[in-house]
Amino acid sequence: MDLNLEYWQSNGKTFLSRVGLWLSILDPTSILSPDADIEKARCLLRTEAKHQKNDKVDNAWRLSLSSVHADTGAVIFPIFRPQAFLPISAPLVVGSFMPHKGVTPALFWHFLLQSYSVGFTHANRNATATPEKTTTVKQSLLITGTVAYSAIAGALPQIILQRLHVTSSAAQTFCRSVLPVPLSAGLAAFSVFIVRDGESENGIQIFDSNGNSVGVSKEAGSKAIKETAISRAALFGTTTTVPSLLVVLLNRTKFAKRNPMIFAPFRHISTAIVLGLMIPVSFSLFPQLGKIKREHLEKELQALTSDGELFYHRGL
Repeated sequence: MDLNLEYWQSNGKTFLSRVGLWLSILDPTSILSPDADIEKARCLLRTEAKHQKNDKVDNAWRLSLSSVHADTGAVIFPIFRPQAFLPISAPLVVGSFMPHKGVTPALFWHFLLQSYSVGFTHANRNATATPEKTTTVKQSLLITGTVAYSAIAGALPQIILQRLHVTSSAAQTFCRSVLPVPLSAGLAAFSVFIVRDGESENGIQIFDSNGNSVGVSKEAGSKAIKETAISRAALFGTTTTVPSLLVVLLNRTKFAKRNPMIFAPFRHISTAIVLGLMIPVSFSLFPQLGKIKREHLEKELQALTSDGELFYHRGL
């Protein structure tokens, strides 16, 4: 079991404790940390982490957890590290949800958002599901198809408004404020299911309480995908819903009626803030080191261990 998984086995037992840990891990100042510093941090953890606790060890843990893949032990590409998710996705989310004048700008922004979201999901998946922990041709095709489909589906409200020449204020409000909520949540979950399909098809590695590998389980793979899909749907669904509700409340104030130009910047700023608040919350909904009961595993795996619960890397 990797150092990062050993850490999650001992820490983050509750939702609130995981939120606190993610708030520390998501420090954006470590995005561009060089590989040499990351490797030094890992070496420090191997030699000193079990013997002492100090600021130096704590910083090494943060760097390892935020920059190293728990299955491969490889350094994650900087833009796909967890701490890079907010700085990169915030402008893409704001650009995707703003009211565009045409279909092309909407498709452009949704293509960028879905490309990054899919790339992040793939980079932080459970990598034990594929041979030699590499990206297969099938995965590459699924990733490409997911980006294309999600970009078109994400721009659907704008396509409806433009192609059907919708003039009704009620229909415009529905397309701009109501339809994007289930659409964004559904697409976020959909992309996780498709991009990480190999985990339920091939299975992922499971561990006993001592960190020893027991085997590969398709049931654990399916559970890891479902949990991540729920967390991603909660992230984007909430990010879409809350700003729309805040705009409705703002619209009832006299100040807003006298200053209608405030709505656009208010929506953009509130979207970025809600996204920033929801990222550590969504990452914390389920433990990084997930648990699955022995009786829920395949029969051949149940015979290999006497532990009541087994562990697996959920991914992000």
